[in-house]
Amino acid sequence: MTLPANDAFTLGLTGNHDSSRPSYPLSLRQTSPKIPFVSSSKPSSRSSPRSPSGSQGKAPSKRSMSNGTADSPLKGTSMIGNGKELSESKDVARKANGSAVKKASAPIDWEIPRKTLHSSIGLITLYLYTHHVPPRPVIIALSSFLAIAVPADVLRLNSPAFERLFETCLGLFMRDSEKKSTNGVIWYILGVIFVLGVYPVDVAVVSILILAFADTAASTIGRLWGYLTPPLPRHVPVLGLPLAPRKSVAGFIAAALTGAAVVAGFWGWAVGLGVAEPLWTWEAGLVESQSMLLSGWSGLGVLSVVGGLISGIAEALDLGSLDDNLTLPIISGGCIWGFIKLLTTFAS
Repeated sequence: MTLPANDAFTLGLTGNHDSSRPSYPLSLRQTSPKIPFVSSSKPSSRSSPRSPSGSQGKAPSKRSMSNGTADSPLKGTSMIGNGKELSESKDVARKANGSAVKKASAPIDWEIPRKTLHSSIGLITLYLYTHHVPPRPVIIALSSFLAIAVPADVLRLNSPAFERLFETCLGLFMRDSEKKSTNGVIWYILGVIFVLGVYPVDVAVVSILILAFADTAASTIGRLWGYLTPPLPRHVPVLGLPLAPRKSVAGFIAAALTGAAVVAGFWGWAVGLGVAEPLWTWEAGLVESQSMLLSGWSGLGVLSVVGGLISGIAEALDLGSLDDNLTLPIISGGCIWGFIKLLTTFAS
């Protein structure tokens, strides 16, 4: 009576031992349930029936031939085969759960409430300008608000009870880094008050629009695609101005393009709707130079390109602990005003 060939215990029965077969030690060690047996996909020569010619065990295994070991014994073939199956099964497991292919990235905080408030200031500024509201009442209103916001922020930083109340009501507009420092809204209002009080009205409005939209675009695009681009260098080439390496080229490009669009849109369309005595118009070009220099498309193109570069660099500057809500409108507006004055001087 012949026992079935797939009975694993026949290997340990001496009565059925064939002298023509090599002896194999019987291992009862538990195998991993994640790794399939070699015999599950293809029966080994050990469990195949004896050939009529009695040459069992002499024919090389296909698995061993594929690994370049045609003359190796069956035990070695089994080890090579198991190693291959082990590698394949691990690869399948990696692809199945994705843990070895790509690390799970942390969810992006888009700061939607904060960015909505940030951008809405630009829309309000544009509305006030086109409805002939002069800067003075706006400065008075913002200063009055600041007189309330500054003491409230000081109290928030020194009173845990008021801090909890403040963050419950307005915490969604704050970053985590601001919860232990000065609120960014205060720096925002200070920057707006400064440009409205110091710069010409058209330059002040452009600088506020750059703060409202270019800064938001840089933050959003940087979070979305910043990992695809390299970080910014530590200094601006030639100029040597310090840049923030934590910011990306994608964010810089977004700020520059948005700043160029703001300059083109304001001086190409909105400037004639307000109360300003503009520094540049489509028809006259540089107004103070009393010449037609840089009028029309050529002048608007030059202003847009320069304004875009200024916006991108001003947004990317690393000025230590200074908040960009304060520095961005002041630097961008000052540089644009200085560029227009420089052109006016050469054209006069």
